[in-house]
Formats: sequence, C-alpha cells, structure tokens
Amino acid sequence: MRKNQRTEGKRKCDAKVTAAKSRINRNSQSGSSTVEVMEDLLQATPPQVNIYRCFTVRGRNLMPRRSELTRADNFCLEALSARLLPTRFTRYPMTQTQKDRPWLIRTYAGHSTAKASNALYRGNLAKGQTGLSVAFDLPTQTGYDSDHVLARGEVGKVGVPVAHLGDMRTLFDQIPLEQMNTSMTINATAPWLLALYIAVAEEQGADISKLQGTVQNDIIKEYLSRGTYICPPKPSLKLITDVAAYCYLNVPKWNPMNVCSYHLQEAGATPEQELAFALATAQAVLDELRGKVPDEDFPLLVSRISFFVNAGIRFVTEMCKMRAFVDLWDEICATRYGVSDAKFRRFRYGVQVNSLGLTEQQPENNVYRILIEMLAVTLSKKARARAVQLPAWNEALGLPRPWDQQWSMRMQQILAYETDLLEYGDLFDNNPVVDAKVEELKKGARAELDNLESMGGAISAIEYMKSRLVESNSDRLNRIEGGETVVVGVNKFTTTEPSPLMSEDGGIMVVDPAVEQDQIDRLNAWRAGRDAAAVEAALAALREAAQTGKNVMEPSIVAAKAGVTTGEWAEEMRRVFGTYRGPTGVSGSPSNQTEGLDDIRDAVNAASDALGRRLKFLVGKPGLDGHSNGAEQIAVRARDCGMDISYNGIRMTPEEIVMSAKEENAHVVGLSILSGSHIPLVKEVMERLAAEGLVHIPVVVGGIIPTEDCRELIAMGVAKVYTPKDFELNSIMRDIVSLANPPQVAAQ
Repeated sequence: MRKNQRTEGKRKCDAKVTAAKSRINRNSQSGSSTVEVMEDLLQATPPQVNIYRCFTVRGRNLMPRRSELTRADNFCLEALSARLLPTRFTRYPMTQTQKDRPWLIRTYAGHSTAKASNALYRGNLAKGQTGLSVAFDLPTQTGYDSDHVLARGEVGKVGVPVAHLGDMRTLFDQIPLEQMNTSMTINATAPWLLALYIAVAEEQGADISKLQGTVQNDIIKEYLSRGTYICPPKPSLKLITDVAAYCYLNVPKWNPMNVCSYHLQEAGATPEQELAFALATAQAVLDELRGKVPDEDFPLLVSRISFFVNAGIRFVTEMCKMRAFVDLWDEICATRYGVSDAKFRRFRYGVQVNSLGLTEQQPENNVYRILIEMLAVTLSKKARARAVQLPAWNEALGLPRPWDQQWSMRMQQILAYETDLLEYGDLFDNNPVVDAKVEELKKGARAELDNLESMGGAISAIEYMKSRLVESNSDRLNRIEGGETVVVGVNKFTTTEPSPLMSEDGGIMVVDPAVEQDQIDRLNAWRAGRDAAAVEAALAALREAAQTGKNVMEPSIVAAKAGVTTGEWAEEMRRVFGTYRGPTGVSGSPSNQTEGLDDIRDAVNAASDALGRRLKFLVGKPGLDGHSNGAEQIAVRARDCGMDISYNGIRMTPEEIVMSAKEENAHVVGLSILSGSHIPLVKEVMERLAAEGLVHIPVVVGGIIPTEDCRELIAMGVAKVYTPKDFELNSIMRDIVSLANPPQVAAQ
C-alpha cells in the first residue's frame, strides 16, 4: 500500500513538473518571464524535487541568467527564496557564468579632429572600453560650421568637430557600428547627428535596425543649465519627438532620448530638484508623443526613454536618489501612462559622476572623489547604472590626456571584474535607513512635481526651474565659503606637498590652435567637392518637412548623404522655428542672503559715491560656452553686494560685449569662459575695447585656465584672472570694487 502511495505521489509530481516545463518552454519561446510560474511551481512540487529539473526541457536549460531578469523578476526570486525554499533555491546561487554582466564601460571623449578622436576611440576600445561616448565641440552642438564667427576659438576644444558626413565617416573609421553601443551627447542638433550616424552605418553595410546607442536629445535641460539650445522650447520638443517616433520604427534598439539630470546637479540642483525636474522633462516628452504613435505601441516607446544622471560625493544620499528614481519612474509609467508590463517601466540610465566637485587644488584628491561617487550608481543592484563614464582626475585643470582617461577606466574595470560586487543581489533591500531616505526624497520630488504640474509642466516652468537652480547653487557656494560644507584641500586640510602628477605640460592636453584652420580648410574642400544641386534639393525637402510639421528624420538622412553641413541643417531649423535666448535666472532685485556682506556693501556704496553713480559691473559670456553657472553666481553676488549688474546670458560675441560696455558705461567688465577658448576670445575683446577708446575699463576673466595662459592674459592687459581655486566670491567682489575705484578713493 505504502509503495503504491509513493508511486502515485511520484506520478503526480512528475505530471506537475511536466506541466511546469511546458509553461516555462512556452514562456521562453514567447519572450515572457519564466519567473511568473515559479510560485505555483514551488508550492505544487514536493520538497524532494530539484527545482532546476523543471527548467531543463529536451536537454536545454531554460533557467534565466540573473542578468536577464527584470527588476520585478529578481524581487520575486528573492521573496520566494526567503519564504518558500531556503534550502532548495537559496538566494538563486550564482556560478561564475551566472555573474551579472558589468555595465557598459565608457569614456566621454573627443577633441581636435575626427581623425584624432577616432584614434582615441580605437585605443580606448583596445584597453577594454565596451562602449563609446562621443563629445562634440561647441559649434557642432549649437549648429554652426567651423568657419562661423561664433565658432572662432571653439573648434575642437571641448569635443570633436563634425561638420558633415565626411567627418562622421572619419570619426568611426574601422569601428563597426552594428557591433557598437554609442552614446552621443548632443541635443539641439541631435536629429542631424543621428542622421549622419545612420548614413555612415549604412555605408558600412550595417542593418540599422540593429544599431544600439543613445542620443541625449534633452533640450529642456539646455535651457536650464548647459546652454546649447538653438530654437524655442515648443519646436525643440517637436524635434525630440521626431527622433523618438523615427527610432521606434526604424532603429528599435536605439534610445531616442537621455533625460539628462546630470547638468541639473552641475547647476546646483538638490536631489529633490534633480529628481523632479528630470521626471517632469520626461513627462513633457511622453505627453507630446501621445497620439503620434498607435496606442498599442506607446508602452514600447515609453520603454526606450532612458536617463543620464549625476552622482555626487554624498554617495549614500546619491544611491538613495537612484532608488527613488527607480520607484518614481515605475509609478509614473504605471499611473500616468498606463504601462502594465513591468519591463517597459524599468528605469534605465547611464551616468557620469560629478564634475562640479572636482578641485583645482590638490587635484590628486579627485581620484578618490570619482571612485566614491561611482559606488553610488553601482552598489545597489536595484538602481545600478547600465553605462558608466567617469571624468578624469585633472578635468578642473583642462582637457585630460589619454593616460588620465585610462586611469578612470581602470577604476571601473577593477570594480566590475576584480571584486565580487556582481555576484550578489541588492545589498540594501529592506534596510530601514535606506528605505527612510528614499521615501524622504520621493516625498520632496513628488511635491516639486506637483508644483511644476500646476504651472503647466516642464516647458511652461523653464524660467521657474532656472531661478530655483541659481538659488540652490548660490546656497551651495555659501556653505563652502562659510566652511559648513568641507571640501578637502580647498577650505580644510590645505597644507600639501607638490603633486608629482603635475608634469611640465601642466598635467593636461592642449589642443593645437592650428587645428581650427585645418578643420576650416577641410570644410571648404568638402563644400567644393559636393553636388550643389543635390544639396539645394535636400535642404528644400528638409525645409518643407519642418514647415509642414512632418518628421524631419528622413529628410535629414537624405541631406546627410547629399553632403549638407551641420551649419546648413541648423540654419534651416532657425529659419523655420526661430532662435531663442533662455532665462538667466538672475533677477535684478537683491536676495535676502546678504548676511556677511555688510563690509563689501559699504565699500560699494563708497565707490559709487566717488564715481557719481552706482558701480556698474558687466558680466559677459563670449563664444559658445553655455556653462553659465559661474557667471550667474558672480552676477548674483555682485547684485547682493549692491552693484548695478548687467548680465545678458550666454553666447555673446566680443563685439556685443564691447558695445554693451560702451552703451552702459561699465566700470568693470568680467568675462567667463570655460570652454578653453579664453585666449582668442579675450584677445578680441581687448582689441575691440582699445578700438573704442575703452582701455580704461578694467577686465577680469574667469574659467578653467592653465597657469601659462593666465600669464598670457595678464600680458594682454587683463587685470585679474580667476580659476576654480578662487572659490571665495567675496574676495572677487573686493577686487572689483578696488578696480572700479578712482585712485583717490582707493587711497582712502
């Protein structure tokens, strides 16, 4: 009797195993998750059955690798292992082959020319880099050819110049794009650069449906922090959605947008602001996309929206911020957009850790900052980055050399390949301290999101968000100046030995000034060798698409193949949609943060009395550099000290700055340039001041300026040069007062 019972029990068990195998096999063929059957399976099978049997069908193991499971699947596995099967399925044991795949390892790179950048890319790939991250120069980012007046001094400085298909072809020479995962940090000209990339891929014989990568394509944050916008917000949003609508049909593995909170933090955003402003941007794009694709395809399109984030030195808070991002995005996708499939609600993101916190003083300390910040986006499996790129230790000094970039890459490789991090599930699940901080961040972000929603969403709230960022950055700087926020080597522990890392070249790469003319010569040769009729026809088709509201991607690809240049493409967008000047975030009214400024305000008042009118300080940003944070903070502090300030925002020509100085009768002119183009731009300003008879106006300059260049600027007649080490804004204010004072006042 007992034997018959055992036989019957085995028969029933085998039947259940067979049924489970059938379900698992069907799921694997349809691409569905296998984890959804596990709970029934575990409850139905007796303890003696090896669960792994159920995942072997006709000799083929269908057990998914941990790295292939969704976040929800992993959560399910963890719960099941703890509740049902502590001995039979303990923590989903991982063999060496089941170890999680590392994130994509990238280096943000590009400089001088397409040829030089191509050599850099191939060298980095040979060293173990697993993806590309392309840095474009400012003319390319803002839609100007290399010979445009605004491009003067900017060509090849902060990235690679790509003016046409020939440049893009050279940039990716001997790099098979079908096998590559490429991130392109490009926004206003994103449709154009993607068109060039697709054209080159087709020349290589690639199946474009297999291309993988990302265009940043987040224009909203350009108005808030980075400044490489071209057109007004509404048409710019339309161009973003054109890329998304094209990609989901033609390049389905491509991320058409990286919602970029990185530059929000660089502009001073708090964690709650970074969460809210980025998520509001994503909502603005998805709201615009609704109705442009069939309803049944919308969840798929939602799933292709990715993010690009920042991670600062407060790495516990930053890790919690990433977990909050995961939860809030899942919530938004489910409740606002009705996305029911959990895998379409995944928060997918890449990261570059904080550059704002890198210091010019004791720059070797930046190595530790970079490593600690990387932990924030890698330790928590629930919120681990899909791709990581790290700055180099010397980026507060200038352009890093290949060895500097290699050092940062090795940090990633050691963490990914030498440690056991990728062998474990999430280290912070059910941690009460972490959970409480995540909930606190989510609460603050939801409140800010509701506030933005009441204003009509991100597009309508651009001016509000900009002003909040300027205020937050001002608070951050006040805390550093006051010693409340410790920065090692800057406001504490400043005694140091000379750094052996600082070599004769200043520890940085310097772009050869001859690069600009070489690039212009190649551009002229390209124009001379193309079919002019084909170019005109392509531009006409592009113009017609923009004017009638059609998707611009197809005509942009045609234009790329015809030989159209970056400046010509962008000029068509300007003609159709117009241009735009973003808000500065600097109001004319003093803030209530004037504590500790009494002595300087008294000095400003005394100088103003002696001058016969209020001390006038003009702050200018010449060239295409859109990183305006420093200029904004100088203007805000000068305003709060009682000066009459003039600050008209980014992208001013030297001629415009000099004319403003003349018309407004400025007492001091301050120039902010962070792109490395300070020598030619300042030289032109000084020459134009002399031509207008304004040599009596003192000029001060701030930026990432090497020591040798500081000497050259002083030789030009610049009164003072400030670099990132000069973080005490009040000292700068005293200098401005001293420079503006007539000699007799200075002597009093």
